[in-house]
Amino acid sequence: MNKYAVATIQDPLIEIFPNIYLVRGSIKIGPLLQMNRNMVIVRDGSELTLINAVRLDSTNLEHLDKLGIVKNIIRLGDFHGLDDQFYIDTYKANFWSQEHHDNYSELQPNKVINTTSDSPILNSKFFIFESAKFPEAALFLEDSQLLITTDSIQYWDDWRHISFLSKIILLLMGFRLGLFIGGPWLKKVSRQKDSLEHDFNQLLSLNFTSLVAAHGNILRDGAKEELERVVINTFKKS
Repeated sequence: MNKYAVATIQDPLIEIFPNIYLVRGSIKIGPLLQMNRNMVIVRDGSELTLINAVRLDSTNLEHLDKLGIVKNIIRLGDFHGLDDQFYIDTYKANFWSQEHHDNYSELQPNKVINTTSDSPILNSKFFIFESAKFPEAALFLEDSQLLITTDSIQYWDDWRHISFLSKIILLLMGFRLGLFIGGPWLKKVSRQKDSLEHDFNQLLSLNFTSLVAAHGNILRDGAKEELERVVINTFKKS
């Protein structure tokens, strides 16, 4: 039995902002079921930080090693963590995460993410969904005005790396193209109805214009305005 999950189908690593890179990949979750999955890479000099880790294939891994040395792995969401151990072991990197995860609970951070933690990336800050039942955070990169999330907020503009059966299931679950708050995520992490509304309103105090999540694609412009609309519609009182 393999110690690590194998690399799955993925696009070439691309630069989306200066020294910020994106890999659009995938994950097999069952027979005929495949989802998209993203990893963000931030370069600071010769040091690299990986966010929402996805195991790279040999071509992308070679590209990664040419970019610099992997120093930090950041886990932002409870539902993700499949490939973190591969990078921790391969590069002896620092592992940043909140504590008390429900999924992949064996992954113990040597760098804890909480409301007072400084990010390892220059000019960036963590945001914690403090009301969530399970750990969830976001990372705001101030220089590029980019908000990085996991499952909480996603932007989809295509169905790339989604199998036909998965697409049908996602459509039945209410997934659509555009920016949205992840429905299954919100249901699982909410302690009661609308309990995360305050967290999202706090998040909107950050001055971001772009967003990229662990699923979907990057939204380069107007992300904050779109999220404001989505928050109002999601938590509107009946």
